[in-house]
Amino acid sequence: MKIDGGCHCGAIRYEADIDPEMVSICHCTDCQTLSGTAFRVVVFAPADKFSLTRGEPKIYVKVAESGNRRAQAFCAECGSPIYATSADEKPTAYGLRVGTVTQRDQLPPKRQIWHRSAVAWLPEMDGLVTKETT
Repeated sequence: MKIDGGCHCGAIRYEADIDPEMVSICHCTDCQTLSGTAFRVVVFAPADKFSLTRGEPKIYVKVAESGNRRAQAFCAECGSPIYATSADEKPTAYGLRVGTVTQRDQLPPKRQIWHRSAVAWLPEMDGLVTKETT
């Protein structure tokens, strides 16, 4: 599925080709903190199917619980989180933040990961494949 999206202020825009079956809810504590809410919804795009069409995001590198270095990309103007990827020079995929996707209403989550970190007050989401970690 072809998608496009960008940050709140319009300084950053992107296009991607994604598999809508790969939309996930992530309950990890990094996603909770970086999104400012209980979880984040992500869809993965292969690196060769993702391109920035306007602007360059600011990058913050975070070491995940797994020990992997994750590049968190966001708009330096408005702060909108755009994607996360490996901190390698040649990433293989981008975890796009579904809230920035124009077609987000067409991307219902299919799975949830890092469920062990889900906040206790969040109701269970029946019908989703659930993994306690990744």
